[in-house]
Parts: sequence; C-alpha cells; structure tokens
Amino acid sequence: MRKVEIAETMDILRYERERPTFRRRIIELKKRRRVSAGPTITLVFENRETVLSQVQEMIRAERIVEDGAIQHELDTYNALLPGVHELAATMLIELQDSGRIKEQILQFHGINNGEAIYLEIDGSRSPGIFETGQSDAQRISAVQFVRFRLSPAEEASFLGSTDQVWLVVDHPNYRHRAQITGEVRDQLRHDLQTV
Repeated sequence: MRKVEIAETMDILRYERERPTFRRRIIELKKRRRVSAGPTITLVFENRETVLSQVQEMIRAERIVEDGAIQHELDTYNALLPGVHELAATMLIELQDSGRIKEQILQFHGINNGEAIYLEIDGSRSPGIFETGQSDAQRISAVQFVRFRLSPAEEASFLGSTDQVWLVVDHPNYRHRAQITGEVRDQLRHDLQTV
C-alpha cells in the first residue's frame, strides 16, 4: 500500500476547521475495519486513511509545524500500513475494570508470540507477526501492531467467494474466533488489491 505523503497532511489551522467532519468520517470507516474476537480483543485494520488520521491527531496534539517533525510522524505511522500480500492491524486488549488492569493484562502475556493470533482462511493459518518491543517478561502493551502475510492461495481465497475467513485467538487464557464478513471483508479485499 502506498505510503501517506507530507503533501496529504493539513496544517494545524486547516485541520482544526475540518476536524469534526474528518473525525466523523474516520470513526465510521474504522467501524467497517474492526473485528472483535470475544469481549476483550479487537483488531482495527489499518489503511492510508486511518494512518493519515493518526498523523493528523499527532500534529494537532503536539502542535507540530516543522516539515521534518511531520515527516517523522509519517515514517512512524506509515510502518503500520500493509505491504504487498499483507493485512495489517492495530490490536487492542480492551480491559474494562480500571482497578484491575495491571493484573488482568498479564493474563495476555504471550498473546503476541508464536501463533496465538492468526487468520484462518479455508483451514489454512496465517499467523500474526507482531512488531517487537511491545512486551517483555514483566509487561505487555494493551496496544499491539500486527500483520498477516498471506500466501498466494490464502489471498486468492480471501479475495474469492469463500465464507471461511476467521480471526482466531488461541491463547491459554483467551480463546475466541470471529468470522470476517460483510463490510469488513470488503474493506480488507480492497486493501489486498491496493498497490
């Protein structure tokens, strides 16, 4: 997927004016790119629009005006975009009990290692490949970045008419699966076809 370029960003003043409309559009878009596997794990699949949104929010929050600093944000967030034959997502571990978050989050230790999260396409598994540095022996981040590299056969099945596409979480402390259908599937098909 083509990287977001600096010419596509808005300066702070323009973004402030357009932000309410821009944010409503992105919120609606993310609804069509969200897959929840059970009550706690949600993946939001990234594309150019979601990345641009995150960059614009960083420019706004940190009052960034220098091109070099904007480019740094673009470089950081463009790394979330899927490559060829890939889907990429932000995984959220959504814990509700604020008083027990530190205790509960440790139950998910190891979820970003091996094959605990994968896409299952017609019985074939495409394991999640997580960005390093999101956990260590004592902690795990509630926000993780993951990509799924699809084989030619998996991609053809995903793009085809098969109904057998699932997001699977198979961790000792959390086992859920969610079928990927409808608008989400259409969005991800578009991602796979976008160069």
